[in-house]
Amino acid sequence: MDVLLTPRESARFIAENSQDVFIDSEGVRRVAELLLAKASGPELRVEGWKTLHELNPRAADEAAVNWVFVVDTLNFSFWSERDEHKCLVTYKGKTYSGYWSLCAAVNRALDEGIPITSASYYATVTLDQVQHIFRSDTDVSMPLIEERHRILNETGKILLEKFGGSFINCIRKSEKSAQKLMHLVVENFPSYRDVTQFEGKRISFYKRAQILVADTWSVLEGKGDGFFKDISSITMFADYRLPQILVYLGALKYSNELLKKLLKGLQL
Repeated sequence: MDVLLTPRESARFIAENSQDVFIDSEGVRRVAELLLAKASGPELRVEGWKTLHELNPRAADEAAVNWVFVVDTLNFSFWSERDEHKCLVTYKGKTYSGYWSLCAAVNRALDEGIPITSASYYATVTLDQVQHIFRSDTDVSMPLIEERHRILNETGKILLEKFGGSFINCIRKSEKSAQKLMHLVVENFPSYRDVTQFEGKRISFYKRAQILVADTWSVLEGKGDGFFKDISSITMFADYRLPQILVYLGALKYSNELLKKLLKGLQL
């Protein structure tokens, strides 16, 4: 079997062989200079994660870690074809969409006494219960709700069987290594294995696995169980908003053929 490339190795191989998406070196330099001015600001420090958004946990404890684990396990597919037709969740008087609608629904459930961040609960939660927990203010339900239900059950059972029902125990097996934690996650939780073939190579994105490592580091403020000696080895996440931003800023360029498809709104 071919060797599976790491996310960083995969990114390099794709960049060197892509026919439709290209890195603009000068554009990258401009973006780097733009970010440099903010690098020392409070929002980019590890402590800034908690103040970045009001829905993020403020504590640095096991409960906060398990909140992060559930949210990142379900952190996929929030896009909608029409901006005015999407899932919305109102929490404490404020309405959220996209990823934040998920966070709002989790916090709403906890306030209602539903232990959605407890593995013993979501390992056996029913589809009807999941539909209630992630109910929308609109007639557009949260995307892929059946898949989210399946993943919650699967992940909860694995967490109970292998890690005593808490993600903190998985973290403690990482030996202070972000890379080891990432691999523990993808090896033990099938839904985190975003791997594919490209030009004859097996490549990995590990989008949510890397987000989970970074969010764990952030919620624990890089201290204690959240200290990782190699946190800088985690790459930028393969989010579907990032390409839009990087193209806008000139760091990425699309081929004319790809651009035409995108402008027509075609699904790739």
